[in-house]
Amino acid sequence: MTSKELMYVEDALGHEQYFQTQCQETVSKIQDADLKACVEQLAQKHQQLFQSFYGLL
Repeated sequence: MTSKELMYVEDALGHEQYFQTQCQETVSKIQDADLKACVEQLAQKHQQLFQSFYGLL
């Protein structure tokens, strides 16, 4: 992996981590059960994407 490719993967890791954190913070503020479930699914998806990118390293 080139240094430029590594930078792209590191950047993607940071974005996925940020999105997951934002989703988790949002879940704690949502009252509607359906919307809460949707945002929880988004958090899980971002966790999966983080793991996929991490696996590239």
